[in-house]
This record gives sequence, structure tokens and C-alpha cells, in this order.
Amino acid sequence: MFKKILIANRGEIACRVIKTARRMGIATVAVYSDADRNALHVAMADEAVHIGPAPANQSYIVIEKILEAVKATGAEAVHPGYGFLSERAEFAEALAKAGVAFIGPPVGAIEAMGDKITSKKLAAEAGVSTVPGYMGLIADAEEAVKISGEIGYPVMIKASAGGGGKGMRIAWTDAEAREGFQLSRSEAKSSFGDDRIFIEKFVTQPRHIEIQVLGDQHGTCLYLGERECSIQRRNQKVIEEAPSPFLDAATRKAMGEQAVALSKAVNYCSAGTVEFIVDGNRNFYFLEMNTRLQVEHPVTELITGIDLVEQMIRVAAGEKLSFGQEDVTLTGWAMESRLYAEDPYRGFLPSIGRLTRYRPPVEVATATHAVRNDTGVFEGGEISMYYDPMIAKLCTWGPDRAAAIEGMRNALDGFEVEGIGHNLPFLAAVMDHPRFVSGEITTAFIAEEYPEGFEGADLPEAELVRLAALAAVMHRRTEARAAQISGAMRNHRRTVRPDAVVLMGKRRFDVSVVQTDGVSDVTVNGAVLAIRTGWEPGMTLVKAEVNGTPLIAKFDAVTGGGRMRFRGAELMVRVMTPRAAELAALMPDKLPPDTSKLLLCPMPGLVVSIAVAEGEEVQQGQALCTVEAMKMENVLRAERSGVVAKINAAPGASLAVDDVIMEFA
Repeated sequence: MFKKILIANRGEIACRVIKTARRMGIATVAVYSDADRNALHVAMADEAVHIGPAPANQSYIVIEKILEAVKATGAEAVHPGYGFLSERAEFAEALAKAGVAFIGPPVGAIEAMGDKITSKKLAAEAGVSTVPGYMGLIADAEEAVKISGEIGYPVMIKASAGGGGKGMRIAWTDAEAREGFQLSRSEAKSSFGDDRIFIEKFVTQPRHIEIQVLGDQHGTCLYLGERECSIQRRNQKVIEEAPSPFLDAATRKAMGEQAVALSKAVNYCSAGTVEFIVDGNRNFYFLEMNTRLQVEHPVTELITGIDLVEQMIRVAAGEKLSFGQEDVTLTGWAMESRLYAEDPYRGFLPSIGRLTRYRPPVEVATATHAVRNDTGVFEGGEISMYYDPMIAKLCTWGPDRAAAIEGMRNALDGFEVEGIGHNLPFLAAVMDHPRFVSGEITTAFIAEEYPEGFEGADLPEAELVRLAALAAVMHRRTEARAAQISGAMRNHRRTVRPDAVVLMGKRRFDVSVVQTDGVSDVTVNGAVLAIRTGWEPGMTLVKAEVNGTPLIAKFDAVTGGGRMRFRGAELMVRVMTPRAAELAALMPDKLPPDTSKLLLCPMPGLVVSIAVAEGEEVQQGQALCTVEAMKMENVLRAERSGVVAKINAAPGASLAVDDVIMEFA
């Protein structure tokens, strides 16, 4: 077994590998860029080597710098994580020449499966179901339009060397095919150094289901069940689960056997994933094979009890798998929610900045419940614009799907993140969405259920009543604290005024509170609720029981009240007298400034190109500029017709949120 390994990656996956290596008694080496000097993975590793400037193309994906770090530290093997160099055959080759083990598959498998065009041809030869498409090289946008028309819209335009949703576009028309080809090729070149593009039929109402495979160097290859990854936005996975609520045993077996057949066709060893698209009739089609560890691997680990990172290390060291296909059992259900530094209220655009508060839920593992949080950040750390916006992967396990979902709801409720935009509210809203709970989902879930974007969850009346009751108790405790500090405690009444009012957004609740033996009996619009809570003024997480049912909410005191967040909803809460509430209702709403004649940068990013000139007349929907943020290119378009009066940014400019890019007459 290896004595020391180097992790050629960063963030949560580097931390994840370090944890398993530490448990196995293997020393670890981290690498880091200028931006990651104080990163968590650097602190966790036994050694750390600086490899260059912040941009990945000057540090993490420079093979020579990784090799120098390997040589300097004497590492015997390298785990690539995912992304970066994980599927670069030349990296595995370079390690082999240096006499260093690659904790991943053979070079031939990476070459065959890493190229999506080649992989589809090999899949067809191995008897794997494939999606109709054009696997040849496409010269330009006009040829892309011609091929798309022959295949039949809608089509998926994809980078041959792509992954993680980058270099991928869906086109429904010639215009979208032309633009999609150009954007996909540009993204592919900047992300992977390979601008080859192919086109395939887009399966409507699809579900994204993938099979985890694991092979050793002695001819054994197994499948470890499936993962459902259908909740996606911009072709990037947001929520994953294992097993899939859609598959039956026969389909699972057929998909697993095809995944193993493909793996054996390329002499695959190590952990890998064969991805399929599945239609409503459980017909499945090969998408691609990822010759690396997947982001969502924890859900497979939770239902199988198999540590995939450990198996990858053991396979790379030449060991045989210690179990067979008959030993693989799927127990219970697991969910994974990807916590991203992105603002769901602004179209999921990336967010950067400092984590002023980062308090994940406590990790637990019992016979009936588990919470796991794979992360690479810490409170006070900074989210950089240079890398993927993932903050953490929050996972829960339960004996069945309902229990796993309920565990995720509670874990998300108790996850505190402040200082940046993040998608916790969206994740919480999905967990309560009837369609998700039913398991009737497709990859179009977000587009179909949130067509105008995410604007927060609408809580049912019963939840609003519970929150209003809790707010009344919290207000009473705040008043009691103030009275105690002022020395007026002896005159403090035992109740919030019987005619007090809780305002939550535009909703009004008449309340009163009576405290008896540690329980607050709260009357809300005539209904009585019993509240138990240890909350005290200053706490930002409110844990309570309402009529015996747990409730966890986040609370921030603000001028005139507080901001309460629960299950994807964010509510401004105020407690006051009926007269004050009556007067508050008369106050005019403050109108936001008029920005209709400005193009504002919606996310921190780099201006890639400006598509118009000053004085030019533009039409609604016309492309104005392209901004790159966290490795994704975003085209900003005109919301209405007008004339460009002034352009304030040039290609190469680094912009913050709401910086003015151009003005219109």
C-alpha cells in the first residue's frame, strides 16, 4: 500500500480524499494556488505545495507543476479528484513515465471514454443503447445547423471533451443551433483546451440516471446501483439520490450489465460512472462515461457502505476487489444537495465573497438516520471567482425515500450560510415540492416548475401560523432581556400584549403569549400552540418544538423586526401593537431606482466580448455582451429595443454585481 499520495485538486474533493487516506494511514500532499493559500484542504493535508497563480490554467491543470510537486514530496501516487486533470490521458501518461501511480483508470480507458465521440462508437459496438446523433467532427456553425436539421430538433450540442455541463447547449431552432455551437465551442476551448463539438438528439421528458462501476486490475468489474440526477440547471446537477425512484429491478439490472460490458470493453479499472438518459417508458440511452470519481459519489457510498475513494486507492495499488457482484446490496435511501455560491433569486448567477457565517449541521450516522457534509470551506474563508462555485455537498440517509427527504429538510433548515448568495432556499423549496416528493421528475424540473425563476417558496397557512407563534415568543424574550438590562424586570408583564400583532410580509396575525413552566402557550388568530425553545436574543438559529413537532428556522435581527427564513421562504417579521400595525399599513412602499436604461452585470465576472457599439440600435433579445463567471460564459441580451448610448466596460474588464456595462438612450 502507498505511504504517501498527492491530491491534484482543491476544495471539497481534496478534503474528501484526505479523510479516507488519513483513515487508511496514508500521508497526504495538497497543492494550492495563490487563491487557495489559506484553503481548508491545505490545512488538512500533511504537506502542501504552492503551484502558481489563481487561474486554473496557470496552476491546477499545468501537468508540469503537479509533477514537480510529486517529485519534491516523494508522493507514490496521485488522486486527481474530479475536474481539472482527472480525465486527461496525458496526465496519467506523464505520471506513469515518472514511476508514479495514477489513482484512476488506465490511459486507454481515459482516451476512449473521455472523448464523447469515440465513446459512443465503442458503446454501440459493446451492445449499449445509444442516442441517435452525429459523431463526426463539425467544422463550423453552418454545418452544425445543417446536421441539427437532419437529426431533427430539439438537439443537444456538446463538447467532445466536456463535462460538468460545460460546453453544452440545447437547440430548438436553427438560430439556437448556430449560437449554441459557437458558445459551446468557445467554452470547450477555454475549459478543456479542446473545441471539438458533436450533436445528438435531445430526448424529451428525460431522466438522468447513472450507474456506478468499480473494477480492479485483475478482470473484475461490478456495478454498485444507480443514482438519479434529474434535478439540474444549466445541465449541471443540483440534487442527486440513490437509488432512483423510477427504476425497477429489471431495468436496474439491464443498465448495470450494459455499464459493466462497456467498462470491460475498455479494460476499465478504478471507480467510474456510465451515464444514461431514460425516457418515460424506461428506455435508456448511453450518454457518456466519466472515467473518474463523480461529485455525487457519497449517495452511492451511503446506500452500499462502500468507500469508493478507498477502493480507488486499493485498486491503484494492485489489490483485488474483496467482494463480488452478489455482495453488493442497496440499503435505504440517500439524498445529496449541492450547496452552491450562487443566487437563486437572480437566475442562479454565481456569487463570490467571504463566508461571514458557515455553520453546517452536525454530521451523524446511526442505524436510522445519517447526515454527511463534504465541504472544502470554513467560516471566514473566501469564495473565489476562479473556480467552481460549490461550497458543500450535504447528504442524508434514511431507511426509505421519505425519511431521506425529511432528514434533508431538517439538515437544510439547520445549515447557516451568510456573506454570499447561496442556493439553500432553493434546495429547501425543492425538498417540499409535491412533484419532487412524488418522484415524478425529469431534467426539465427547474425550467418547468420555476419558468420565471425562483422567487422563494410560498409557505402553507399552517407553517405561517407556526412561525408567527414562534416570532411572538422570540419577541417576548427580547423584551424581557431589555427589561432585565434596564432594571425594570419587576414591572415586566408575563404576556406579550393580548392584542399584539405579528406582521409577516403582508400577512397579519393577532397573538398573545402566556409563559408557564417553560412552555409558551401562544394564541394565534384564535388557535393555541404550545412552544418550547431554547432560543435567546442574539442567536441566529431557532430550534423549537411547536405542539411537539420540531421546527428549525434562521433568524436575523434587523431594524424594526427580524428576517426569518424557513423551507425556502424569507419573511420580514415585526411584532407590534394593533395601532402601530394600522399605521404601518399606511406607509408607502419604497420604490427601487429605475435601472431600465442600464445593462447591469448580474454576477461577478470577466467581460469576454462586447457585441454592440455606441450609437447602435438594438432589438429585444439581441446579444449585447458575454460575461464569464466561474468557468461559464453567460450571454446578456437586450430586454427591449433601444439605442446604445454609452459602453462602460471593455473585454477583459473584471466586474462586480450591478456594475454598469452599458447605458441606453
